[in-house]
Amino acid sequence: MDFTAQPKPATALCGVVSADGKIAYPPGVKEITDKITTDEMIKRLKMVVKTFMDMDQDSEDEKQQYLPLALHLASEFFLRNPNKDVRLLVACCLADIFRIYAPEAPYTSHDKLKDIFLFITRQLKGLEDTKSPQFNRYFYLLENLAWVKSYNICFELEDCNEIFIQLFRTLFSVINNSHNKKVQMHMLDLMSSIIMEGDGVTQELLDSILINLIPAHKNLNKQSFDLAKVLLKRTVQTIEACIANSNDGEERLAVVRLLAKLFGSKDSDLATQNRPLWQCFLGRFNDIHVPVRLESVKFASHCLMNHPDLAKDLTEYLKVRSHDPEEAIRHDVIVTIITAAKRDLALVNDQLLGFVRERTLDKRWRVRKEAMMGLAQLYKKYCLHGEAGKEAAEKVSWIKDKLLHIYYQNSIDDKLLVEKIFAQYLVPHNLETEERMKCLYYLYASLDPNAVKALNEMWKCQNMLRSHVRELLDLHKQPTSEANCSAMFGKLMTIAKNLPDPGKAQDFVKKFNQVLGDDEKLRSQLELLISPTCSCKQADVCVREIARKLANPKQPTNPFLEMVKFLLERIAPVHIDSEAISALVKLMNKSIEGTADDEEEGVSPDTAIRSGLELLKVLSFTHPTSFHSAETYESLLQCLRMEDDKVAEAAIQIFRNTGHKIETDLPQIRSTLIPILHQKAKRGTPHQAKQAVHCIHAIFTNKEVQLAQIFEVYLIHRLCLYWSLFFKLCSLMKMEARFF
Repeated sequence: MDFTAQPKPATALCGVVSADGKIAYPPGVKEITDKITTDEMIKRLKMVVKTFMDMDQDSEDEKQQYLPLALHLASEFFLRNPNKDVRLLVACCLADIFRIYAPEAPYTSHDKLKDIFLFITRQLKGLEDTKSPQFNRYFYLLENLAWVKSYNICFELEDCNEIFIQLFRTLFSVINNSHNKKVQMHMLDLMSSIIMEGDGVTQELLDSILINLIPAHKNLNKQSFDLAKVLLKRTVQTIEACIANSNDGEERLAVVRLLAKLFGSKDSDLATQNRPLWQCFLGRFNDIHVPVRLESVKFASHCLMNHPDLAKDLTEYLKVRSHDPEEAIRHDVIVTIITAAKRDLALVNDQLLGFVRERTLDKRWRVRKEAMMGLAQLYKKYCLHGEAGKEAAEKVSWIKDKLLHIYYQNSIDDKLLVEKIFAQYLVPHNLETEERMKCLYYLYASLDPNAVKALNEMWKCQNMLRSHVRELLDLHKQPTSEANCSAMFGKLMTIAKNLPDPGKAQDFVKKFNQVLGDDEKLRSQLELLISPTCSCKQADVCVREIARKLANPKQPTNPFLEMVKFLLERIAPVHIDSEAISALVKLMNKSIEGTADDEEEGVSPDTAIRSGLELLKVLSFTHPTSFHSAETYESLLQCLRMEDDKVAEAAIQIFRNTGHKIETDLPQIRSTLIPILHQKAKRGTPHQAKQAVHCIHAIFTNKEVQLAQIFEVYLIHRLCLYWSLFFKLCSLMKMEARFF
């Protein structure tokens, strides 16, 4: 501990200690006791101050001579004196006494040392008023303390932190715009010596510095803000080491919380003004203590929103934390990035979004779910609603494909969440029919091939589950028997495998089956829900009605009801019905006519038509009944007439899948369709001809007509085949002749 100072020139002192042990005073100074007036006391103290001011460390005789006086000045009579001038003079004397007697102070009691330094600290409040007649004396006190580093002697005290905190708070509270640079310099010297030469910086002491950097405090006292900023720059290496090496995780956590408040505040420029401290704070992202890392990650969200210029600094640290072994931290990295992105997509770069993308494959379901839901929300906000324009929509256009790719994962939880995301975010089921189908039409046209396959698989799985439930209801209509019970049990197990946590789901499905057996009205609602003719609006009513019947007001959390809701959401036709198919076909017609918004939606008309027909073809497998209308078939006939082979083939397939009632219910469509199919069979591609034959066979029940048409097509194809072989043979013969 450096407790030395440069000696001042000595002045001869004449006073001596009397033989009877009385206090020796400087020449001309009478005894200072409570028997004299305050004015007289001040007069005598000024002479004592002058004496100690002129003494240096080498004056051994004088030091011994005035030791009793030094002890006397530290008595309670002076430390508790009501007069501020008396207290100031005594403080100046004590400051010089520490200088003169350094490195050993004349006060051996730790309690007395604590009282003395708290007393001196209280006197420093007088620095606030620069216009005071006593200001120069207050400045001398500060200068002396800073020069000698007097407070460093307090390191020996067990509760020195209390003294230091009081000192720092006092200096930050008194500094103002009327002080010159010397005042700030001495304050900095005094505080930095305590920070840099001590054993460490406690949280409370650091708080007393950092609190001045909060913007609200800056507005109240800019000088204290500047003082704290410069102090941190000077001592940042010591502070960083103390924070990093502190074994108390809770203490580091408290420091991080305060620093986060300082750096993250909207009006704060601390990160740019004090880069060393900012780097020190960033280091806490890698802290060994989990709560500290967690707090650092949470801070990043506010920082990204309030200080976009710091995103580059944060990115690397968030990247590491996105792979943190702690699930909660990986989860909060996602929350941090998504929260900022929802505020303004420009706040997060592609790399940050990439971290969220990676976490959709996290080993923990909670993390995967947060990542998937976060991306879904961004897609809905910026792509579906277009809240930030085309550039923002393009930035997150990959989300739709990524989310649908997750349907390939083995976990049933992932599959169910993808279905939920599709129904709520990619193509919101609560949109009006035309808007909903427009959303689906252009989504399907813009998906990559793997995403298309995933979406088709999703509809296939949902349709299969509807079939299982339909078969279960059919079993309820049959008489009870051992075979029936066995078949019902097998069907229940199959349904349970399509729900979260299949083990628990089995018990809930069995319970639901019992309720179905006892409640005929409930069975009727479920039958309506899975009926091919159920509309989207009817499905919504059915789901709510079934859920209402199964709800228990006395049981706020009802796992059984939640499981049934999962089942209902998977089988309910919330997107596709007759009205929806009609709207899809109209959209495709507009693409054919060139009046659609294809280019505006980012797809070419050809792509829109082809993908639209592929979409209708897929839906013709899962929702065939919804196609049965003259308006829909008229539009499909128009597609059959198009020159594009793939378009025609898709249209034929749709007729084959959905047209089983055309012959009886729609004779006009029948009379138009037969010649077109005939034509495709005669002059279409081999694949079209084959499809046309199958379509005729599937749609028309008049066997004579079927046989005649099929036979005709057969002959045509045979002839075409023979001619094809003949021409190939001729071609080979010509080549052979040329060869020889």
